[in-house]
Amino acid sequence: MSADTDPSNPPVLLYDGVCGVCNGAVRTILRFDRRGTLRFAALDSDYARDVIDRHPALRTVDTVVYVENVGRDDERVAIRSAALLRVAEYLGGLWKLALAARAIPAPLRDRVYAAFAAFRYHVGGTYDTCPIPPPEVRRRFLDAAYG
Repeated sequence: MSADTDPSNPPVLLYDGVCGVCNGAVRTILRFDRRGTLRFAALDSDYARDVIDRHPALRTVDTVVYVENVGRDDERVAIRSAALLRVAEYLGGLWKLALAARAIPAPLRDRVYAAFAAFRYHVGGTYDTCPIPPPEVRRRFLDAAYG
């Protein structure tokens, strides 16, 4: 993804809505998103289920998913470490330094990602339900009504 992302069809990040680490990452992204266009949806939301229906390979995935060109014929998804690198690219600025990780083969990056993901609930805890975002950013969170 480049800085010239179509503003009428911004990317969406699907994340584990009850994971404390994941929610912390979303809050960090919100703080550093200068464009203010990246949208979010919990993996267990109706919105995410529709994306997963369009990409059946995601049915067994319990990880972060970065979706570009949402709903178009050229819709693309990135998962695990590739999704995180897409977020870094989207954020730009110093976050682009993380793109150096592309020099590491994806299978190795994903093993490191999976190792951390396996104990993320122990690190950041969990919520009983997906937290409600603050009013000033709520429009960026997609729910059953895709609002």
